Amino acid sequence: MTAKDIGPRDVLNTVRVRTDGKTDEESLAYLREKVGTALDRPGLPPVSGQVRVVRATAHHVALPWSAGAEIRIGNHLVVVHARENTATELADRLHDRLRDSVERVAHRGDTARRSAAPPPWRGGPRR
Repeated sequence: MTAKDIGPRDVLNTVRVRTDGKTDEESLAYLREKVGTALDRPGLPPVSGQVRVVRATAHHVALPWSAGAEIRIGNHLVVVHARENTATELADRLHDRLRDSVERVAHRGDTARRSAAPPPWRGGPRR
């Protein structure tokens, strides 16, 4: 890892946040901040994609705010969905789910997390 890899990146230039329905600027800024902090991790490959936020117009919907994120991290595609009652709760839930998915992608190649090799009679390596 070089200094170029661990420096701060502006993730929000490559990840678009789109909204449908009425969304105030304060909620949108909070959502962008949470998405940026979830994806701004040192050592990650290039990140791109989009986050779509929709607010239901019907008054009888129990969880009117929903979000769907399709983020490409290097060669991996991360898809995250969330539904909440308010925009800030949605941003927090989306942040948690994105952060967990980014952790999984970042540690996918770790050999310590792999299972043991199968025994030789099940196709494992022969000694």
